[in-house]
Amino acid sequence: MSRTAICESAAAAVAGIGDGATVLVGGFGMAGMPIHLIDALIEQGATDLTIVSNNAGNGDTGLAALLGAGRVRKVICSFPRQSDSHVFDGLYRAGEIDLEVVPQGNLAERMRAAGAGIGAFFCPTGVGTPLAEGKELRTIDGRDYVLEYPIRGDVALIGAYLGDRAGNLVYRKTARNFGPVMATAAALTVAEVSRVVDLGDIDPEVVVTPGIYVDRILEVNG
Repeated sequence: MSRTAICESAAAAVAGIGDGATVLVGGFGMAGMPIHLIDALIEQGATDLTIVSNNAGNGDTGLAALLGAGRVRKVICSFPRQSDSHVFDGLYRAGEIDLEVVPQGNLAERMRAAGAGIGAFFCPTGVGTPLAEGKELRTIDGRDYVLEYPIRGDVALIGAYLGDRAGNLVYRKTARNFGPVMATAAALTVAEVSRVVDLGDIDPEVVVTPGIYVDRILEVNG
């Protein structure tokens, strides 16, 4: 029997996300961002959140809207600033939000490590920069490395193309981005999909995220 719940509403999909939660949010800019789930989270009211994502929001929608609603305490991301990051920029300059910058490869690997049960890993990225300050350094085979720890989420909100009733997911092109690693790194994974299909309608050979990692699915364009 499937452990994945097919949610009847966006509100049901984000039910139970508590104040202070660490939320992994998929998306590379707006590509693959779970807009409907984020809007539902805004409506749900959880606050004091730590958001882990590639960017710190674009324009006034999606993640930027969550920041603008005052629900986020800290952002952990690789690209906090771009041409349309005015919501985050304003909050950060006003001292109303904390920021931890993580190089993009490290961000993905730290979440992958969480999903794989890896306690920590050494990586050369960031050595000799402010990003390595306060972290353990080690020289291995003549090269310097910095110790990085996993990033685990209480919740992952991700976007996918198709999902079946067992929770198996496939993605569309660049919308795939961080979804697969985030799904493995969170205690609760919620996916919004364009369509929910029957068991057997997705070729097992093309499944990217197995249903064992997905707790809830919301169909948004059915």
